[in-house]
Amino acid sequence: MNFMSFLSLTSLCLGLIGPLMAEPVGHAQGEFAGEVTATSVLLQSRLTAIQGPALAPDGDVAGAAGVACFEWSEKNDLSGANRTAWIQAGPATDFIVRTRIDGLHEGTNYHYRLVFGADETHTQNGPIRHFKTLNPNDPNATLSFCMGNCMNYNAFMSGVANGDGPVTANAEDKLLGYPVFEAMRKLRPDFFIGAGDAVYYDKPAANAARTLPQLRKKWHEQFRFPRLIDFFGSCSTYWAKDDHDFRFDDADLAGASRPTAVTGIGVFREQLPIFLATDQASPTYRTHRVHKHLQLWFMEGRDYRSDNKMPDGPEKSIWGTVQKQWLERTLLVSDATWKVIITPTPMVGPDRASKRDNHTNPEGFQHEANAFFDWLIEQKMHNVLSFCGDRHWQYHSIHPRGFEEFSVGALNDENSITGERPRGQGSTDPQGLIKQPYIYEEPTGGFLYVTIGADSKLVIGFFDDTGKMLHQVVKRAVR
Repeated sequence: MNFMSFLSLTSLCLGLIGPLMAEPVGHAQGEFAGEVTATSVLLQSRLTAIQGPALAPDGDVAGAAGVACFEWSEKNDLSGANRTAWIQAGPATDFIVRTRIDGLHEGTNYHYRLVFGADETHTQNGPIRHFKTLNPNDPNATLSFCMGNCMNYNAFMSGVANGDGPVTANAEDKLLGYPVFEAMRKLRPDFFIGAGDAVYYDKPAANAARTLPQLRKKWHEQFRFPRLIDFFGSCSTYWAKDDHDFRFDDADLAGASRPTAVTGIGVFREQLPIFLATDQASPTYRTHRVHKHLQLWFMEGRDYRSDNKMPDGPEKSIWGTVQKQWLERTLLVSDATWKVIITPTPMVGPDRASKRDNHTNPEGFQHEANAFFDWLIEQKMHNVLSFCGDRHWQYHSIHPRGFEEFSVGALNDENSITGERPRGQGSTDPQGLIKQPYIYEEPTGGFLYVTIGADSKLVIGFFDDTGKMLHQVVKRAVR
């Protein structure tokens, strides 16, 4: 054994100093471009102690202290790139670095990369990523986006379905990640909407995450897959949370069971590029005018809700008074042709009547949904739709009051289920009052793919996780 090998081995054994050839700082979860507008974007990455995509022996992706900045340019080779200030990565923010870039041009393709290292004198460049700013003032612009939710890591990796859907993930998938992300990437969407349950804190149930390190680990293991990194590096994102990436199944604000509501709210804001890390006050409900003819409303379904067990009625709410007033006020002032509500839980369904945590359930929050549908009718407001998450099956349903809903289903096969239909025994619509133009024939993972152009025609496609279109709806505005 030579002297250097002896010194390295001795140091490791005694714990006096680290190995002489320490693994360089990595960014094993790639980069995100979040909350893009016509002139701004949030860029995010996380510095890691391993390179990925394999997990460390403890099953985690440990963070690494260091520094990082972002370079961006309209040129795909980043020539003449702008650069942000250096950002410190440390344990207080789970080693996540995030910054906001303003002053961008509308409807423009931007290219960016992470510059990172242990300190400012020892850095490396990450791969070039991409996003496109919104172009809401151009009547001739085209726009496309994908939407998905309910990404069950445990079912995917264990091969044990979370319902009656198929188990299709093979060994290669478990190295690369969910096939659905490759299918979406090939469509080249302008952005992606994550409608909730990006992770499952309570799966597997025997080893549910309750502490802050355990919650963070769920995000680390989910977003280190190459297919996810490639996809999120190709477009921008918007995110909403639901029960499983908040606390646990059907969670409300009540009770001291861990994770607590305060912890769940905080970790969601920490892990995803919705706000700057210093912004702990802005509500996660928000609206974006993404196209001349399309505006999106992102609803918050956990932070303000009444207890699920409360009897339904005028006082019971998922949205809370302030959010509900904001929704109505901003809908009234919008001149967008299409007004689409992104809701983590369904408003039309049908769903299982035994549940109590969403707007379709008679013992849940049905009164609030019906009151909102009545308000739309009173205001003579047309062309308002909901795209919902939470339900693990794809459907297009029409409420007796005329309100239409499109459910995205689950992203992975192993998390899909057959679903409820109108007139179903034990459903929220045993009388068959809901019209359902579409429900998929067999359980499958998948997503929605939506496009809109100068003619204001809204095209909504239901896709499976291989990229096969299962059904398409073409919506023309009521004038």
